[in-house]
Amino acid sequence: MKFERKMIIKLGAIFLTLMLGSFIVAWVSNGFYSINGWLSFLIMFILVALLGWGAILSLYQEGIPRWLIWLVFGAGMLRLLVGMFFFVSLPEWGYGSPVEHAGYVMSDAYERDTTAWNLSQTDKPILTAFKDYRKADQYGGMLFLSATVYRYLGGDHHQPLLMVVLVSFFSALLPLYVWAFVNRLWGNQAAKIAAWITALYPDGVLVGSSQMREAFTMALASIAVYGFIIYWEEKSKKGLILVLGTLLISLPLSPFFAGLLFATLVILAFFINDGRFIREWRVWITFLIFFVILLGVFWLLGDRIIPGSNGSPFTLIQDWLKSTAKWQLYISESSSGWVQKVLRNTPEWTHVFLLVTYGIVRPFLPAAVVASGKPIWRAIAIWRSLGWALLLPFLVYAPIRAFSNLKKRWVAFGLSIATWFFILIASFRSGGDQWDNPRYRLSLLGLQAALVAWVVVTNREKPDPWLRRILIAIVAVLIWFLPWYLRRYTMISWSVDDVFKTLGLGLSTAALLWVWDWVKEKRL
Repeated sequence: MKFERKMIIKLGAIFLTLMLGSFIVAWVSNGFYSINGWLSFLIMFILVALLGWGAILSLYQEGIPRWLIWLVFGAGMLRLLVGMFFFVSLPEWGYGSPVEHAGYVMSDAYERDTTAWNLSQTDKPILTAFKDYRKADQYGGMLFLSATVYRYLGGDHHQPLLMVVLVSFFSALLPLYVWAFVNRLWGNQAAKIAAWITALYPDGVLVGSSQMREAFTMALASIAVYGFIIYWEEKSKKGLILVLGTLLISLPLSPFFAGLLFATLVILAFFINDGRFIREWRVWITFLIFFVILLGVFWLLGDRIIPGSNGSPFTLIQDWLKSTAKWQLYISESSSGWVQKVLRNTPEWTHVFLLVTYGIVRPFLPAAVVASGKPIWRAIAIWRSLGWALLLPFLVYAPIRAFSNLKKRWVAFGLSIATWFFILIASFRSGGDQWDNPRYRLSLLGLQAALVAWVVVTNREKPDPWLRRILIAIVAVLIWFLPWYLRRYTMISWSVDDVFKTLGLGLSTAALLWVWDWVKEKRL
């Protein structure tokens, strides 16, 4: 009786909290004039609460600590608050574009979300999202989801924050599943670090507060990896169901992402369990089933994935490479003056390599610090760039540390290869693009955070001077690029105007600091 009373009190408190939240979000959504549509927000809050409860139940066997539940809730609230902040502030503090005036950070989200609202207000079946709206959503899955929400939960006018509630709390599941698979691999300490990284990583928060498919894909990727890990350890059907289910759910969102996630899991299969996982016939049958489905989807939707492509999946790959080459050419032609100058003065065969390398470092911290613009956009740029600048050195170092003792670090090496495979594909596809490239690689944020956490924990146990030296090198390069960018954006005079000379100064400084660090270490 006492237990039932406590449960009723808790459920009542949760319901009142959800109702209060729905009033507040509806009030913001209506420009602080009314709470019209609060019932729609309440239903959405209840749905995401049930979603979170189901996720926690699915991990019950993991012994989820209480702090992690609060972290997931806090991550969802952080994303929702950031989304509400942009919804209110961008119309006032932005450049006045239609995207900003509507309260969206990303133009893709604006186009897709407004199209979804318009579709929801027609008599057309929502399934037409997969057929007639390619310009708004290349694949149709996110448009279908948004249109469904607006048709059955939307009020009498478009309220974009309704979708923000959904994406905020779905993306907040990422720390939960990252903690689960990292805890199984490397223990609670590494799992805790990885969970906090995914909860607070700037681009993750930004995308998780926008109506973007990556808010779903980055959580789905970690669910798939978790399922893969529990099958590896327990040989349970639950693991394979999670893997196959996640891959199938990913298909309508983005067949391209589903294919890359599939490739990532295949890479892991070759490295996990000291390379002996290749003998697991159930895994390969599961992979084969999905591979056949994936080929069928590519065959049916060839034109939707690559315009004008109606051939086989293998022809589609060729068309994708051609499309990527055209996109790289467009980037090179529309890039800033210094990029065009570099490409003019280098052999043509190096251009793809240079653009891919440039894409890996984007968003670039010195450029974000120095570049002019509206304060809100400068703050966003610095926030995003700082996050990537802190993450990148650990990702560079991870495969080096794993390879140095491969027999004991097969899993870490496999995760490193899978992560860098994804990063390179994203950069190859979008080169130096400031938004698409970081957004694509964000889908594997869970794996990136896992590697960073592994590096931090193992380095505490057995320090390696090369981690420190890689950090020194990257900091040296960043510092030398600051005056180079100051010369471009301000009246400050700086004699070194060549990007390769600036990079050479940074690497030379790093080499000298390495020698100094090595000598100091030998003296100790």
